Amino acid sequence: MDKVVATVAEAVADVPDGASVAVGGFGLSGVPTALIDGLHERGVGDLHVVSNNCGAMETGLAVLLAAGRIARVTGSYIGANKEFARQYLAGELEVELIPQGTLAERLRAGGAGIPAFFTPAGVGTQVADGGLPWRYDGNGDVALASPPKEVREFDGAKYVLERGIRTDFALVRAARGDRHGNLVFNKSTRNFNPLAAMAGKVTIAEVEELVEPGAIDPDAVHLPGIFVQRVVALTPGQAGDKKIERRTVSG
Repeated sequence: MDKVVATVAEAVADVPDGASVAVGGFGLSGVPTALIDGLHERGVGDLHVVSNNCGAMETGLAVLLAAGRIARVTGSYIGANKEFARQYLAGELEVELIPQGTLAERLRAGGAGIPAFFTPAGVGTQVADGGLPWRYDGNGDVALASPPKEVREFDGAKYVLERGIRTDFALVRAARGDRHGNLVFNKSTRNFNPLAAMAGKVTIAEVEELVEPGAIDPDAVHLPGIFVQRVVALTPGQAGDKKIERRTVSG
């Protein structure tokens, strides 16, 4: 099946207001910037985003965040994103912060059809006991807190129950992809991208290089096309637009 669509606008044309969207990338690495910009241009809002972080340096998800298009974030890192922190503390944004490994496994589990799993991460903390602030009221008080989760003992150790994540859509970026949706990620871009792709009911991949079926060695495929519904090829300019979050120079 040829899953290639002609433009970014066509690829995201049916993403509605209020959709849940898993987004790949880590910091500025492997972020599907073209697809995110496509959502911004369409004016889509009230989005429920699942991503490790929420963009940085006015790129990636930071574009949607600054425009007030995101209502809720499930992630593991606020980092140096001052606007993310401001909206969270001002009560403008609902945020579920969870351990990074738990986020990764929740996405993978959702894509694998596993509704929930037990993990030791977070046992004995508010992650398991509840009380983490999901939303503030703007005055420094907690308006909505996380609920407690089931904790069970296995072989003398305690584990907390975490639910798999499924989203309406997923946006990812790959170095190479073929018309059937088989994807290859370059080095550190193979972070949350395969996991986000698995979690989406409709997964859209922007690829830096589009190749014909058979051009990718099956052993080299990082994500099989069964998880991908749409592929859009980036222009050379889009593919080469890779920002550097922290530049270090040695003398």
